[in-house]
Amino acid sequence: MGIGAGVATDVRTAASNPGGEFYEEPEKKLSVRKFDVVVAGAGTGGVVAAIAAARQGARTAIIEVKGYPGGTATEGGTALHSFYNLWKAFPGVKKTQVVRGIPQEIIDRLMKVGGCSGHAEMLERYNYDSVCTAIDTELYKLVTFEMLVEAGVQVFVNTLLAGAIMDGSRVRGVIVESRSGREAFYAKSFVDCTAYGDLAAYAGAKYTEPNDYAVCNSVGIGNVDIDRYYEFFRTNKLSGQLARGMRSGRADQIVRAGADTSAINVPGLAEAAKAIGISFITTTVHDNYLMFIKCNLKLPVSPTSRDEVARAELEIRKRMAKAVELFRQYVPGCEKAFMARTSPKLCIRRGRLIECDYDITLRDVLDGRHFDDEVMVYGFHDSAPRLQIKNGGTYGIPYKALCAKGIENLYACGMMITSNHDAHMSTRNTVCCMGQGQGTGTAAALCAAKNLGARDLKYAALREALTKAGVHLEN
Repeated sequence: MGIGAGVATDVRTAASNPGGEFYEEPEKKLSVRKFDVVVAGAGTGGVVAAIAAARQGARTAIIEVKGYPGGTATEGGTALHSFYNLWKAFPGVKKTQVVRGIPQEIIDRLMKVGGCSGHAEMLERYNYDSVCTAIDTELYKLVTFEMLVEAGVQVFVNTLLAGAIMDGSRVRGVIVESRSGREAFYAKSFVDCTAYGDLAAYAGAKYTEPNDYAVCNSVGIGNVDIDRYYEFFRTNKLSGQLARGMRSGRADQIVRAGADTSAINVPGLAEAAKAIGISFITTTVHDNYLMFIKCNLKLPVSPTSRDEVARAELEIRKRMAKAVELFRQYVPGCEKAFMARTSPKLCIRRGRLIECDYDITLRDVLDGRHFDDEVMVYGFHDSAPRLQIKNGGTYGIPYKALCAKGIENLYACGMMITSNHDAHMSTRNTVCCMGQGQGTGTAAALCAAKNLGARDLKYAALREALTKAGVHLEN
């Protein structure tokens, strides 16, 4: 296919051929836009990557299929985990905010508009996390959108990533589609923050599809009383979670409560909850609203399967409706609850696993290993207390773990790295994805400025830029 001014390149797009027939599209010329950095996906990591790149002076574009940024932070979680080390579980260990920089700026902006609980300390089950950072999903979308524009990022929402334009092992550009037509975006550096690894797959990077997690959708439930919700779990002697922070403009209010579904012992509720994969741990920043109630579903195949996901979308929406019924029937303070918000599509914890230059191991995580090229440090594990980082410490995310293997100028960011499931239970979490975003966005801009491939960038220059931008790195 000829792209732009007669430049012959390798264009890679998706193909589905269940019927065994083909249609040959007519060759056409696409209009070209040129950037320094293109970020695919305006989710949890992508927002931070694009802001970081633009602040380094790069002409930056971000591509997002939905009409707003935010991703899993706004659609799939119960809180942002975690800006701190697990100090509360280890007496004598120093409390340290280990993720700072642009992710903390987002929190600061949310606090100003009443969209965040703050970093509320956990009062019960703090061997899981020392803090709960709850957010208002809609304000998060607004605040991050504003920050992207303020940084000078060209934001292309309602735009589908449809392919990659390759020049050997180098990404020359991407194909995008929108109601404005089909276009080619050229750039010098690229960051894949799609969660599914779409850009990396189009570019020919090696990947697998482990399908080792359930998918989910999260429903926001209105007209509820979270104080009575917590009291319900306490009265029934269920092992739960509790954190107090800012809620509806008042401090020291319950912002996180609930219990693991496996601990539910209320007759009738336990069986019904297990059948729909519901999680009772939730957060809020409003008096009468539970921000996230998740319903999970395990797919027989990878969530990259369009047809299987179509069936799952309906099933999960049935489960969310059933969840609201269970709240009305069993939970005091929820007798008139209603479904106030859902995610526009199901959320994943892993799609494609992209092969990178280094694969973070479980021992790296649990032993708190650090690297001579790390872009961030992190201290949370989603399987705690079963799996915890040694002595409430941190481990590093090395730069080489973010470089898509075999591709000269492509970074993989977020839940698409780390092959070991138990290690991935740490690196996939929202705040880790945010930190990876700042690392990859900064690196992409530095490479673009000097026409470097990802592996030609001197780490000293990257570390200096990250430190200057407020990123916390171990000495």
